[in-house]
Amino acid sequence: MAAPTTPIAAGTTAPDFTLKDQNNQDVRLTEFRGKKNVVLLFYPLDWSPVCTPENQCFTKDLPDFTKYNAEVFGVSVDSVWSHKAFAEKYGLKHRLLADMQRTVCKEYGLFLQDANISRRATVIVDKNGTVAWVKVQEDIKQARDDREIIDQLKRLQ
Repeated sequence: MAAPTTPIAAGTTAPDFTLKDQNNQDVRLTEFRGKKNVVLLFYPLDWSPVCTPENQCFTKDLPDFTKYNAEVFGVSVDSVWSHKAFAEKYGLKHRLLADMQRTVCKEYGLFLQDANISRRATVIVDKNGTVAWVKVQEDIKQARDDREIIDQLKRLQ
């Protein structure tokens, strides 16, 4: 079994990326620099028993994220088409980014090589482009607490 990669550290500059969302639109991280905080919600796979209700919670709490000047993105290795069907089926309002080449999860140190997916992790990038907070769920089957993420966003105000 391959050793896990080291997650990106708070205080470092977030690597820029451009990924397609579920509507096949480009999303570039630096578009938000100087404007909004960005919450990157890395998750293993669309349609899975933990990722589905977790993403539904993010949509339900989207107004709270917005209140703290944050743009929310789910990031997984699934395709644009999978993301589109997933978002439509479950009424997801946040954008889902397709990291099919695994470049972003690798750059952020969140790639699980043996499973060929990303770890379940949250990365908050502040509006200056700096990683403000990182949390990796060590148990991939454990959903994260979106209230904890919102509390971290409050601290950036």
